[in-house]
Amino acid sequence: MSTIYFNPKESESIHILREVAAQFERPVLLFSGGKDSITLVRLAQKAFYPARIPFPLLHIDTGHNFPETIQFRDELVKELGLELIVRNVQDSIDQGKVREEKGRYASRNTLQTTTLLDAIEEFKFDACIGGARRDEEKARAKERVFSVRDDFGQWDEKNQRPELFDMLNGRIEQGQNVRVFPISNWTELDVWEYIKTENIKIPSIYFSHKRKVFFRDGLIWTANKHVYREPHEEVVEKMVRFRTVGDMTCTAAVLSEADTLDTVVEEIRQSTLSERGARIDDKRSEAAMEKRKKVGYF
Repeated sequence: MSTIYFNPKESESIHILREVAAQFERPVLLFSGGKDSITLVRLAQKAFYPARIPFPLLHIDTGHNFPETIQFRDELVKELGLELIVRNVQDSIDQGKVREEKGRYASRNTLQTTTLLDAIEEFKFDACIGGARRDEEKARAKERVFSVRDDFGQWDEKNQRPELFDMLNGRIEQGQNVRVFPISNWTELDVWEYIKTENIKIPSIYFSHKRKVFFRDGLIWTANKHVYREPHEEVVEKMVRFRTVGDMTCTAAVLSEADTLDTVVEEIRQSTLSERGARIDDKRSEAAMEKRKKVGYF
C-alpha cells in the first residue's frame, strides 16, 4: 500500500464505501476501465484492507470500447483477484431491446442503459457504485451521494433525500436501487493528483501517444471502423491523449504532449475546459445528461 498521509476526500470516500457494505445486501462497483472507476477500486482496497473487496465489478461493454481499456480491465482484475461481471450491449441489440444508431453521430453510449438495467435485475443489485463527480456536468451536480432509482431504474431529481453531515440513508423499497457516488465531491484534478500520489496504474491512452485521428466539429476522433467518418474527413497522425474514456464513438481526444503523471497533472491544472467537453453525447442537447439519467443511465 502507499505512504500514509491524510486526505480528507479519501477518508470521506472510504466512509461511503463502508456504509454501502453495511447497508446493502448486493452492491456492485460499475467499472469502465477509466480513471474514476480505477480510483474507486483503490479506495475500495483501502476501505476493506486486508480483506478483499466485498463486491464484484460490473462492466457494461458497448463493443466499441478502446482496446487499451479492455486490456487494462482484464489485467487489473487478474492482478487483484477481483470478480468481474461483463454484460454486452451487442446482446441487447441482438435481442431487439435496443436499436443500433446510424449516421454521423451514431453511438452505443446511450444503449448501455438498457443493458445496465437488465444486469441490475439479473443479479438483484441494490446498490451500484459509480465514479461520477459533481464537477463533471450540471446534471451530475444535482445527485446525492446515495441517489435512489425507482423500480424502473429512473431518477427523479426533484425527489431526493436530504443528506445532512455524513448521514447516508440507504433504506429502499422493494424494486428500488441506489446509485452511490463516493467521489462525488472530488474534482478532475483531485482524481489525477490522487492517482499520482498513489502511483496507480492507468490505461496508456490517458498519456500522450501517436494515433490515427480525424477532425470533426472542432473535436479529434479516433480513426476506427466503429467511428463514422465522411469520405472527405482526412485521417492524420497526431500526438493526442484522452481526458475521459468511454465508447470510442462519443469520446474525443485532445492534442497533448503530456506523457507522464506529472505533466498530465500540470496540464489539467492549467486547463480551462471540462473533461466532458470531449464527449459528443453531452452535446446532443443542453439537458442530454439529465435526460439519460432520468431513464437509468450511470
